[in-house]
Amino acid sequence: METLLDIDGIMEALPHRYPFLLLDRVIEWDRGKRLVAIKNVTMNEPFFQGHFPGNPVMPGVLILEAMAQAAAIMMKNDDVGDVVPLFMGIDKARFRRQVVPGDQLRLEVETLQARRNVCKGAGKAFVGDELAAEAELMAMLVPRDQM
Repeated sequence: METLLDIDGIMEALPHRYPFLLLDRVIEWDRGKRLVAIKNVTMNEPFFQGHFPGNPVMPGVLILEAMAQAAAIMMKNDDVGDVVPLFMGIDKARFRRQVVPGDQLRLEVETLQARRNVCKGAGKAFVGDELAAEAELMAMLVPRDQM
């Protein structure tokens, strides 16, 4: 797998930081259309302390957040300027498999619709070839200087 963006590039693209930055690298990127990112899930994640002691499972809402972060990077291109996508909605979210320490989450996102400052995308999270979660995400693109 070729790395197109490493953690430094991801931190340049997103305003998120530890412990809420949920991507480790980008391995495919067709700007504005499709992106594939990787999240290495380790026992060191702070959420595993309470979710759940003795049976660590990555919270589904954080899998969705990782998809949203991947989608935010996907939408970066010269046409939209320096923007930050803000969640507007999540539809059709389904969880198919638990994500546990040691798993590598592959996040695949693609654009379904893009209008001026609102976009809708589809996201899927895989562990190996097994679908772990999927959802449709809507976001409003807000210029970074207006945040």
